[in-house]
Amino acid sequence: MTRVGAEHVAHGRDDGEVAPTTHRGEDQGGLRGAFSLLAAGARELFVILAMALVLSFIVKTWLVQAFFIPSGSMEDSLLVGDRVIVSKLTPGPFDLARGDVVVFEDPGGWLPQSPTVERTGLGGGVHDGLVFVGLLPAESEDHLIKRVIGLPGDHVVCCSDTGHLTVNGVEIDEPYIKPGDVPSSVPFDITVPEGHVWVMGDHRSDSEDSRFHDPSGTGDDGSVPVADITGRAVAIVWPLSRLDWLSNDPETFAEVPAPSGEPSAASAGAPSP
Repeated sequence: MTRVGAEHVAHGRDDGEVAPTTHRGEDQGGLRGAFSLLAAGARELFVILAMALVLSFIVKTWLVQAFFIPSGSMEDSLLVGDRVIVSKLTPGPFDLARGDVVVFEDPGGWLPQSPTVERTGLGGGVHDGLVFVGLLPAESEDHLIKRVIGLPGDHVVCCSDTGHLTVNGVEIDEPYIKPGDVPSSVPFDITVPEGHVWVMGDHRSDSEDSRFHDPSGTGDDGSVPVADITGRAVAIVWPLSRLDWLSNDPETFAEVPAPSGEPSAASAGAPSP
């Protein structure tokens, strides 16, 4: 009887009155532990997301950036709605080459003044933020995309007796031109000024390129400053059905010599001082 009484004193009655008190303490400790784990996980997730955003911004600013194709001036190489990856290492560590597809800022008056699409509210803020850090393709209304035909110092003429362009006296065959188009319906005879490139769209009949912005007929007005070039388009990444690398068709320009007085046909990495 004494042992039983001792148990009653130490542990309470046998009706379970003390046991629930012990479980409540354990439950509270378990909840505190769970909340601590959730808080630690949230902090870790926040740090990972912040690092990812910073890394994406660095990549977009100095390495690569995605762009959206809004028009058909580069068909059939690029279609409306394509997303392309643009390397910002060209021009820079890597020189421009004839045939490169490049994205560049409007040199002035190339693009029509269309109303800017404004996104408002939370959705607009999130969209703009994702574009800013590089997680969504830029829909910038002040950039264009064309193919480099002439480098600084090149003499580009349209057209030869067979209807082809010539670069530094060599006739070129351009397989990237949209089927049914001619190399150019507009004759020209220009020399690309230093620090500039001569650009044309692959859909020649639907591209207001260097040809249409050179009223002087010398190349001085229609050529694009190298300083305005954002980078070289290297790949189509969306839609997945069109996933592909973008070639600069080096065989097209393989026989083109360096312009007179130039040591190399590809020495256009930066404007001349």
